[in-house]
Amino acid sequence: MEKRAILRCGQCDGKECHDGKDCFSRAGEHKQLYQDSHIAKLHKAASAIEARFYGKETRLGETIFLAKELGCQRLGLAFCIGLSEEAKVIDEILSKHFEVVSVCCKVCGIDKKDFDLPQISPENYEVMCNPAGQAQLLNNAKTQLNVLCGLCVGHDAVFARISNAPVTTLIAKDRVLAHNPAAAVYSRYIRKHFSEIT
Repeated sequence: MEKRAILRCGQCDGKECHDGKDCFSRAGEHKQLYQDSHIAKLHKAASAIEARFYGKETRLGETIFLAKELGCQRLGLAFCIGLSEEAKVIDEILSKHFEVVSVCCKVCGIDKKDFDLPQISPENYEVMCNPAGQAQLLNNAKTQLNVLCGLCVGHDAVFARISNAPVTTLIAKDRVLAHNPAAAVYSRYIRKHFSEIT
């Protein structure tokens, strides 16, 4: 039986891969992944944006340049209702360059009780987030790149599983940290909280 290497790159101090070391002896196998024409095109475009705009362009700007590099004409914007104001601005900016199809997370107004989902306030009527429906509507619209704006943790995963078009995240939702999830890593006070989670 083949012994599997334990992947713990997050705990590696050396990061010798940056200098070309193949720690897991998988480079040849991984190169094959980029033989897929769709993956190769997307990866080449992403690498081009990284090379041209490294440290010079915002994530929104890089998203626009990526879509242009891919030759996209129609973009999907899947957003959380809690980021409606942000989504409106993003929609307006993207619409200067592309046809934009935007879909709110509460699309179709499905009751959480239809799927026996936990509610935030059980005494109230609550519509569920519908990431599968968002993705399906954008599939039907034949979007060429889908941009996520604040979908909930997990709902973004559902969306990505169903989306036909490649998915990129513009805003990652963090209700506590003003949609800046990296702040939890930078603050030792917040980091302490994670060791107390049971």
